[in-house]
Amino acid sequence: MGIQKRLVGSYFVVICITVLILEIFLMVYVRYYYLHNVERILMNQAELSASFFQQYFADEDLEKQSYRLLKGFAHNSDAQVQIINSSGQLLQDSTGLPGGNDMTTYLDVRTALQGQPGTWRGKDPSTQEAILAVSFPLRANNIIVGEVRFVTSLTETLQTVHRISIVLICVGLFVLAIVTVLGLLLSRTITRSIKDLKQAADQMTEGDFSIRVHKRYQDELGSLADTLNMMAGRILKSEQLKNDFISSVSHELRTPLTSIKGWAITLKSNGNHNEQILKEGLDIIESESDRLTCLVEELLDFSKLDNGRIVIHSAPVHLSELLHHVGRQLAPRAARQGVSLEIQAEENLPNINADENRLKQVLINLIDNSLKFTDATGRILVHAYTAQEQVVITVEDTGSGIAEEDLENVLQKFYKVDPHAPGSGLGLSISDEIIKLHHGELRIISEVGKGTTVQIYLPIKEKIYLTIS
Repeated sequence: MGIQKRLVGSYFVVICITVLILEIFLMVYVRYYYLHNVERILMNQAELSASFFQQYFADEDLEKQSYRLLKGFAHNSDAQVQIINSSGQLLQDSTGLPGGNDMTTYLDVRTALQGQPGTWRGKDPSTQEAILAVSFPLRANNIIVGEVRFVTSLTETLQTVHRISIVLICVGLFVLAIVTVLGLLLSRTITRSIKDLKQAADQMTEGDFSIRVHKRYQDELGSLADTLNMMAGRILKSEQLKNDFISSVSHELRTPLTSIKGWAITLKSNGNHNEQILKEGLDIIESESDRLTCLVEELLDFSKLDNGRIVIHSAPVHLSELLHHVGRQLAPRAARQGVSLEIQAEENLPNINADENRLKQVLINLIDNSLKFTDATGRILVHAYTAQEQVVITVEDTGSGIAEEDLENVLQKFYKVDPHAPGSGLGLSISDEIIKLHHGELRIISEVGKGTTVQIYLPIKEKIYLTIS
């Protein structure tokens, strides 16, 4: 069963129950109102008749004056009027019913003979017509000498109640019809959005992430459509980055392998006779092998980080020594490119608990990126200082900088500002994850044509100061 049928069905059942309860209440109330109104009118007439008797005929004999009383009581009433004596026998009847009948079989008659007004509803023994009878005691000097009884047919009253009930039922059915139509229309506004979402989701499961969900309304389903569209966009972007990554890595692997194979062939044919070619070839093979090793290690690191399997081995690290060591390691490359590489560390820089090898990996990666995008005569400054219970390491260069639209994506996996530039596009992503594992933060500030500054914030868990003597 579809969601529209369930929604309309549930809504219809609730409305049906509500209308049914309301219909029953109204019909019971209408029936009670009309019958009670008839009873009240008869009771008022009976009470007035008893008051009239007590005021003008209390000293008269009831049996002798019964005919006169009947004419007086029946003159102002359309109901059947009966005069009954204290023994429960009928004395007079406005319809011509012969006297002498025992009326004590009726509840209202027995109640009135006991001194209380009585009512009875039932069927006429001869016509089987629904009737209502009201009896009121007649008193003379506080003694019950008889009673007056008013009897009326309920046929017209019940017919009126029946007609009103039919009208109420028709109104209820009309309301249900309107509610059903409105329920279908309103549910369609919901189910259309759900169908759009389902169709889009089905196409996405088939691998088509170019589909976009039409946002119909500004509601929760509209927000879900936005979320689904955003997810599809991100997946498309990730797919593109992945494809670019595979292409880039394939190229990065092919280049050193081609070089290694070419020199291996060259050395195999001429290496034994030329020591200079042998030395040059082995140097290139070694450097290209190192390049391959770095690329494979980067891929392994990415795999470990992606699966949460990388482990940080924390120990006290002297940042000043680490920074100068990295500076000395990359100084020859910077000198070959004509780039000035400076290391500045604040005096009494505290030790921190960290994985020295991983921090070294991050610093080398950041300085390597700066060297790639900084022209000759440029400058790279690595500065470390403390601020608000943190150690801050900045790598600032005067390179080409990063465009604003690329800046928010550079920490994503596989992302490369220049798709044709060397590298896998994983370096900054891995560096960011390593810093996060140290409970720190990596920030990048850049402006095109002016350079880039990378800031690393690491918490100081315990300060260990070295005394310089």
